Amino acid sequence: MDRNGERRRRTERAARPPHSERDLGLDRHHSARIYDYFLGGKTNFPPDREVAEKLLAAFPGFRNAARANRAFMHRAARFLAERGIHQFLDIGTGIPTSPNLHEVVQAMAPRARVVYADNDPIVLAHARALLTGSAEGRTAYVDADITRPDSILHSAQVRETLDLDRPVALCLVGLLHYITDEHDAHGIVRHLVEAIPAGSYVVLSQCTPDFAPEEWEQAMEVYKMDGGSAQVRPKEEFARFFEGLDLVEPGIEVPHRWHPDQDTSQVVNLPPHDPGDATDALVSMWAGVARKP
Repeated sequence: MDRNGERRRRTERAARPPHSERDLGLDRHHSARIYDYFLGGKTNFPPDREVAEKLLAAFPGFRNAARANRAFMHRAARFLAERGIHQFLDIGTGIPTSPNLHEVVQAMAPRARVVYADNDPIVLAHARALLTGSAEGRTAYVDADITRPDSILHSAQVRETLDLDRPVALCLVGLLHYITDEHDAHGIVRHLVEAIPAGSYVVLSQCTPDFAPEEWEQAMEVYKMDGGSAQVRPKEEFARFFEGLDLVEPGIEVPHRWHPDQDTSQVVNLPPHDPGDATDALVSMWAGVARKP
């Protein structure tokens, strides 16, 4: 064995930066970091901010939508934790923004288990550094792409953290508009739902053109011109994601009207943004929670 050669290779690996700028995707925009910019976060870079500002010029409600969507996730997580759901699979996690899903559910059920899945190396790096669960519960992270759902379902992290013979909350919050029909969005969701047992819940939200069709047409043109892939859907297409499931009241609703809180001042620990701006047209999303019978 060439011990000197092996020692030299180890030294070279140790000296090499863990990720280059290109490895981390900092030379191009990413949906998770654009979303972070809309929320008022700091984990975004010039390519993300450039596209985000173009999108805001086409549709000024993106910041409203991001916050309403985040608040919906918090309320849905609490709603399910109160009903005894203590396992969560959150796909399309995004940049950590406190309170995160595991913080919400483990505050109510310390033994709750949460698996986050995303395909952005920046997201995973921040998740591993920041998303520390309770001592009693478990929190894990999967580097995987939603367009290959089995890479999530069959991952060691999911298998070791979640018991898929017991009810799970499957969360795809603010993700579906990034999965086009070309990638069979409805088929992907159906495949994921088939993998979880009866008594599980599905939490979904997605952008819609229903309230501001012209603005959304412009926004989608901007996003696609900058190399992005997205598809907003009207209510009837969004409803198809819930086929075979029992929708929880009030059914499919704009996210800020789904079991709204009386006090939303602490929904997101970020710079203030006028919650009075959460009109249906500015939020322009549909959301819903359903139970698998």
